[in-house]
Amino acid sequence: MRLNFLNYILAMVLLMVGCAEKADAQYEVKQAYPSVTFDSPVEAVWVNDGQGRLYVVDQQGKIFWLPGNEASSAKPKLYLDISDRVEDGGEMGLLGLTFHPDFQKNGYFYVNYTTGNPLQTKISRFKANPSSTGPVDPNSETILLTYEQPYRNHNGGKVTFGPDGYLYIAVGDGGSGGDPQNNAQDRSKLLGKILRIDVNNTSGNRNYGIPADNPFAGNAQGYRDEIYAYGLRNPWKISFDDQTGRLWAADVGQNKIEEIDIIAKGGNYGWRVMEGSDCFKPNSGCDESDLIRPVHEYTHADGVSITGGFVYRGKSMPELQGKYIYADYVSGKVWALTVNEQGTKTENKLLLTTGFPVSSFGQDKDNELLLLSYGGEGKLYRLHRHVN
Repeated sequence: MRLNFLNYILAMVLLMVGCAEKADAQYEVKQAYPSVTFDSPVEAVWVNDGQGRLYVVDQQGKIFWLPGNEASSAKPKLYLDISDRVEDGGEMGLLGLTFHPDFQKNGYFYVNYTTGNPLQTKISRFKANPSSTGPVDPNSETILLTYEQPYRNHNGGKVTFGPDGYLYIAVGDGGSGGDPQNNAQDRSKLLGKILRIDVNNTSGNRNYGIPADNPFAGNAQGYRDEIYAYGLRNPWKISFDDQTGRLWAADVGQNKIEEIDIIAKGGNYGWRVMEGSDCFKPNSGCDESDLIRPVHEYTHADGVSITGGFVYRGKSMPELQGKYIYADYVSGKVWALTVNEQGTKTENKLLLTTGFPVSSFGQDKDNELLLLSYGGEGKLYRLHRHVN
C-alpha cells in the first residue's frame, strides 16, 4: 500500500481506460458485518482465543474486535488504543498485528507501528487477559525492536508467526523512491528485509533472541543477525501457507512491476538492482547472479500497488484450494495464482474486480477469506462463489 485515497481515485480512473483482462463471473464479494465501518482498516486477524473474535487494526492506532458470528447488530469493541504514540498518515501508522501461538496461556500479542520525531518503527509486545474483552492496558507495552525510518513511506508492516514459532517482520526499504540509500542490499541495516526473531528468549541486551539458524547469525561481517531474507522494496503483506510452510511476500514495485516472491532463508530478492525481472539500477546489464526472481509479477497496466493475501485453505470454494489469492490496492483486481511443488507458476487467473481499494486480506476461523476496503468506506468483505 502506498497511495492516499485521493491518489487512489485518480489512479483507478487511469487504469480503467483500456483494461482488457476478463474476470471470472463466478466470484464476488459480499459485505461482512453490514453495520460496521472503520476509519482506515489495514489488518484483520482471527485468533483461536476461545472467544471466537476477529480483530481489526485501524491505521490511526487502534485495534477493535468483532464477534465471529457476523450478527447484523455487531458493533466493534475497542481492544487497544495506542494512538497517542502512533504517527499515522500516508503509509505510516499502526500497520501489523499478530498473536502469540500460546496466547491463551500468556496473553501476548505483537504490533508493528511507526512513530514521529524521530521517525521510527517499533515492534512491541502487549499483555492481555486472554479471557477478557479488553480494552488492553496500553502501559503493558514491551518494546522489542526499534529501527529508524529515513522517510515516511515504505514501512512494510506485517508481523506473523511462522510454523517454527519465530516472529517474522516485513520491513520496507525506508522510503523515498529508488531506495536512495541502497538499504535493501545493505545487510548491516534492517530496512528492505524480512526479519526473524525469537520472542520466547532474550539475547544480550535485546528483548528477543536470534534463532541459531538465521542465515547471518553470529556473522563477522557486521550483518544484522535478525535478517532472514533481503533485497525487498516494500513487502506490505507476507503470509505463511500452513500446509506447505511456504512464506509468501507481495512486494510493492517502483515504476513498472509488482511482484510476488516465495521467501527462502538467506535469499536476495533483487531490489534495487532489479525491479521484478527488469534491471533498475543500472537500468540495463545488471548483475543477476545470486538474485531470486519473482514467482509472478504484473505491470502497471493491471495495477500499481500489490496487496498480498493468503494461500486459500477454506472449504467453500474447493477449486481455489492451494492457490495464492492476492489483489491490487488501486485497480481492485483479485487474482488466484497457482504454483507447483517446485515453486514455479502454472497459472494466474483474475477472479473479480472489487471496485474498492483492497488494503489487506484476513482469514476467519474456517480459513475463508476477508478483504478490507480502505479510504472512503472502511468495510470488511467476504470472497464468495457467485450463486444465481
